[in-house]
Amino acid sequence: MDSSTSFERKKHIRFFSRILQILPHRYSILDTSRLTITFFALSGLDVLNALDHLSEKNKQEIIEWIYSLQVIPNEAESNTCKCGFRGSTCNGVTTPQYAKAMESTNEYDSSHIAMTYTGLASLLILSDDLQRVNKKACLEGIRALQLPDGSFKSTYDGSENDMRFIYCACCVSAILNDFSAIDTAQATSFIRKSLCYDGAFGQGPGLESHGGSTFCAFASLKLMKTLNSALSKQQLKWLEYWCVSRQKMGFHGRPHKDDDTCYSFWVGATLKLLGVFELIDFKENEEFVLSTQDNIVGGFAKWPQIHPDALHSYMGVCGLSLMGLHNLQPIDPALNVTQRVRTHMEELHAKWAAAETRKLQTTSMDRSRTKSSTIDRTHTGTVVLAFVIGLGAVVVPWIYKVYFRHAT
Repeated sequence: MDSSTSFERKKHIRFFSRILQILPHRYSILDTSRLTITFFALSGLDVLNALDHLSEKNKQEIIEWIYSLQVIPNEAESNTCKCGFRGSTCNGVTTPQYAKAMESTNEYDSSHIAMTYTGLASLLILSDDLQRVNKKACLEGIRALQLPDGSFKSTYDGSENDMRFIYCACCVSAILNDFSAIDTAQATSFIRKSLCYDGAFGQGPGLESHGGSTFCAFASLKLMKTLNSALSKQQLKWLEYWCVSRQKMGFHGRPHKDDDTCYSFWVGATLKLLGVFELIDFKENEEFVLSTQDNIVGGFAKWPQIHPDALHSYMGVCGLSLMGLHNLQPIDPALNVTQRVRTHMEELHAKWAAAETRKLQTTSMDRSRTKSSTIDRTHTGTVVLAFVIGLGAVVVPWIYKVYFRHAT
């Protein structure tokens, strides 16, 4: 690749903006995952510091569309195991129902754990306050997806279960600031059992180590705050070595494979979380990522000389962001959103905590008033009784004297 290749910021902005408007026919097979594609586009624009290319009206329309994909509890709350977010309207539920976020009568209507993660993340990117998210229902939906071995399936009605969905569950819990729906001990155990002989993680126990599953495993341990108990210092060293060894020019996901744009994030973010990101060759990685850039329509591809796509375009700009290049917004490597979004999320958590504190204080004050009122009534009754008894001690002898005086 020509080392003079420049970063085509404006074309990348147009690429992500176009994804939010219309998609090529080849994306039709991803109709069930439209929410994740939307996340790639929105977060891509955010990394490029270009969200202002969307009008406020457009942003609000996207927010409303995302909320319309929320699976809400029915009146009997018998479907909470399926609550969360859908990927699209492809399951046959009518548009009016979605627009009003009404409960669905479709027995197959169910959330998908990856869509719940990307839906919530997209709302945060658009600076939404998550007030319309049914947090309790989302968490119940997450709880219902965990299997006895600690892993997660993607939907309640059944799917494969692996490291990807543990990561999604951890991200949802982190965004909602509540890990009560996850058995973190079992999830951590599953992750530990998936550690391969070569020092990295597979999608499950006994499976080949892979850059994507390694990121999901390690980021999940960080989000659950169980990393220190899960891996020894020696295991962390082996993991560092495995990740650094994945760089040829860019990064690849498994030994002896070709470099692939997306692993600049998957492996790069893992190294960032390990605190040894400086061990990579920044220049070589940048040159590889830019070699997959489409200089005509924008975006990044998996490899050089092929068409760009939403996933690799997003992971490409994230990989460059990790290196602090091209004035890109810094990325939070664990949640895979910008630091700006992470800050917004933490501000919401602080507001929720303050509101909960006020609620508890109000409840405590109400109880104190009730107790005080009870004490006051008891005290008043005691005073009256004492008065009556005292009065009786005076009046009864007087009546007795008067009566017997008249009687004699």
